[in-house]
This record gives sequence, C-alpha cells and structure tokens, in this order.
Amino acid sequence: MMISSVHRFRDIERTPEYLQPEKCVPPPSHASLGTMWFIRDGCGIACAVVTWMLVFYADFVVLLVMLVPSRDYVYSVINGTLFNTLAFLALASHFRAMLTDPGAVPKGNATKEFIESLQLKPGQVVYKCPKCCSIKPDRAHHCSVCKRCIRKMDHHCPWVNNCVGENNQKYFVLFTMYIALISLHALIMVGFHFLYCFEEDWTKCSSFSPPTTVILLILLCFEALLFLIFTSVMFGTQVHSICTDETGIERLKKQKPTWERTSGWEGMKAAFGGTLSLSWLNPFSNLDCSSPPPTPPAPAAAIMTQEEIEQFLAQEVSIQVPHE
Repeated sequence: MMISSVHRFRDIERTPEYLQPEKCVPPPSHASLGTMWFIRDGCGIACAVVTWMLVFYADFVVLLVMLVPSRDYVYSVINGTLFNTLAFLALASHFRAMLTDPGAVPKGNATKEFIESLQLKPGQVVYKCPKCCSIKPDRAHHCSVCKRCIRKMDHHCPWVNNCVGENNQKYFVLFTMYIALISLHALIMVGFHFLYCFEEDWTKCSSFSPPTTVILLILLCFEALLFLIFTSVMFGTQVHSICTDETGIERLKKQKPTWERTSGWEGMKAAFGGTLSLSWLNPFSNLDCSSPPPTPPAPAAAIMTQEEIEQFLAQEVSIQVPHE
C-alpha cells in the first residue's frame, strides 16, 4: 500500500498522537466496563416490547380461553405447564440476547499507545475502522445502529434490539427455537379446541362469548403461524451459519474465507460454550468461549503493516484505509 502526503482516495490524516485525534478518544477505563449493555434505539425498543406483548397475549389466550375452561384437568395442567415453561425460556433467551454484549470492539482504541502495545511483528497487519476509531479484528463489522464494530457480526436484529454476534448468538438461537416451539404448541392446541367446541356447545367451551372466543383464537392462530414460519427460518439459517462457520454478512458479501473454518460440530460447541449438555438449552448459562486462533494476513490493499505504523508514529502522513 502506497503512502503519500496527499492521497487521491479517501484518506484519514494521522498524527503521532492519534489516528484522527479530533474524533478518536481513548477507550473507557476498566471501571466502566461492567456497565449493562443496552442499545438505545427507538425502533429496536419498540420491537422488543411488541415481542413480549405478543408472547403475553398468546399466554392469555392459551390459559384463559382454552385451558382454564377445559373439563380435562390433566390436559390443562400438562399443556399449561409445558407452554408456560417454553414461554419463560423464550423470554429469558430474548432478555439475554438483548442485554449481552455481542462482541463489541473497544471504541476509540486506535491510538498510538494501543498500537505500540500490540507489539506487531514484521508482516502482521491491523485494520482501522474509520467510523468508531477502533482497531478492528478480522471478521468484525461495523454496525450503524450499535455504532460499534462487532466480532463475528451476523446481523442486527430489531426484535432483540441488538446485534447477533460472537457472544450472544447462542441466546438468539435459543430465542428463535423456543418461539417456534410455543407457536407450534399453540397451533396444535387451537386445532384441538376448535374441534372440541364444534362437538360441544360453544357457550360451554370458553368463559368468553362465542364471537369473542372465535376472534381470540383466530388472532392467536395467525400470530402462531406467522412466527412459526419466521423463527423456524431464522433458527435454520443461524444453525447453518454456525455449522459452516460463515456469518450472514460474510455470506451476503460472498467473502472468501481468510480464516480456518471449524467443522460443524466444533462450531456448535464453540457457539454454545462446550460439549453437548443441557446447558446448551439453558439461556442462563454463560458461554465459555476460548480465544480465537490467530488469523492469517489480509489482502495488502486493506491493511497497515508494521513499517507503515512506525512511519505514521514518527511523522504526520496520510494513508488509505478500508471502509465497510
């Protein structure tokens, strides 16, 4: 990569102190790193609230319209316990996916001190994100909503008001799985309840009036069918991404892998935090992610070598940098 005092491409001026000192600020202190992760996005917050409201609506119809009026006590207890357990796990998974740091790169760490601390060897390279002033690891992408670079970012999901990345993909997969299961369960119960009401008197199969009962059941049926299809597709694509070790962004960009891909089962163990166990299905279990292996050098057109870093640390120069 050529270095010149005046570059014809999109250049970023660097000084010995910082990469763009007027924009880059030092990363937060260790004392502030324990704060809760939450994205203040109006659309995402609204989608998250709607998600919880839809689950509560489904629970309302299942309990008060179908199960409580039922004369079969065993049927009501079994299905009520199963549905509410799955609903609780779905909301817990949603909560963890929303409030877990997906793998954000420290903001503003593209500083002289940090680059020197990397102790790069000749031939090693670093990326610099011009949007959040961060040294960007391989396979990280900048999210315009989170305003951060996210490691192994798959996509930004408004329904969980967060990016799906390295640290919270497990919780997103569990969320889609549990929503799909309660949707399927609700559809089956609606079908049985309609058959029961057709055989019996409509006034006896629900504590609500027949027109109200029909409307509530139809709305639940529509909601369950819609989310069953949607979450099943999302669950399948996420599992496929994990097994092929390729994120959604990498697949859309048709990026050639510059990393050593893991096998399907090894990818699942890495995403879910260990060997196969019940903790895979537990949204309250934390991940035990090991450090990723060193990544091979990137194409020369999008890198800064150690020699170039030494040059810009010694004098004021202009270097072309990659953009998302």
